Amino acid sequence: MTSTFHFLPLCTLLFFIISPSSLAQTSFRPKALVLPISKDASSLQYIAQLNQRTPLVPIKLTLDLGGQFLWVDCEQHYVSSTYKPIRCHSAQCSLANGNGCGECYSSPKPGCNNNTCSQFPDNSVTHTATSGELAQDVVSIQSTNGLNPGRVVSVSNFIFTCGSTFLLKGLASGVKGMAGFGRTRISVPSQFSTAFSFHRKFAICLSSSTSSNGVMFFGDGPYVLLPNNDVSKSLIYTPLIKNPVSTASAYTQGDPSAEYFIGVKSIKINGKVLSWKSSPEDSIFMNGP
Repeated sequence: MTSTFHFLPLCTLLFFIISPSSLAQTSFRPKALVLPISKDASSLQYIAQLNQRTPLVPIKLTLDLGGQFLWVDCEQHYVSSTYKPIRCHSAQCSLANGNGCGECYSSPKPGCNNNTCSQFPDNSVTHTATSGELAQDVVSIQSTNGLNPGRVVSVSNFIFTCGSTFLLKGLASGVKGMAGFGRTRISVPSQFSTAFSFHRKFAICLSSSTSSNGVMFFGDGPYVLLPNNDVSKSLIYTPLIKNPVSTASAYTQGDPSAEYFIGVKSIKINGKVLSWKSSPEDSIFMNGP
């Protein structure tokens, strides 16, 4: 399937290839999932809130469209009876493109275990990265039929990376990590898509206001936004371009970029065409938190 990018009045719809990941531990198969997105007034970052761990804890995360995976601070107050470190050379480690084996020289705890798979949690705001332990834990999210919220569903073995507390510097107040939505097999939408056998797409509608929420959908439409605006009926398609060179703060040579690029032939501002020297290789970088 060819990757495409959709421009909407307030929303962005992304379609892309997703590979197998974690499995949902539920007999109920939702049609789609919904996640509110708020805009932080101080940092202007977009914030999502997922429920993670056992017992479940609401975790605020800065949205990173080009991020490789979900990472959270495991050094402070990470308590969960279902936390499982991912071992070196395991299938999950290969799926996550693990960067080696980690050892820990203190008592075992979340983020610190021996013979564990390593990755590089990346703060894309401060462009800081460090090595972290790959792990699995429960994540829950609300389902939807595209119009009304439905049951809360869970993924029991959701893959993420443990980050260090210092990586939170530069993120919005109260945030505990970043939710990566990029082109990887363990990004947030990739794992939800595989867990619930969704079509390989997700949609984002971001609010420009800090007083009203935007929303993110995973899975099948229609995506109905108030006042009863079915955005899935009026879409403009633009192919996404793959960058074979990673733009992450830390990466292994040969890693492709997890971020989204689009080809641009011209730019118009206030009805006037911007003068620039274009070439077939020109692209615009679509990322953020």
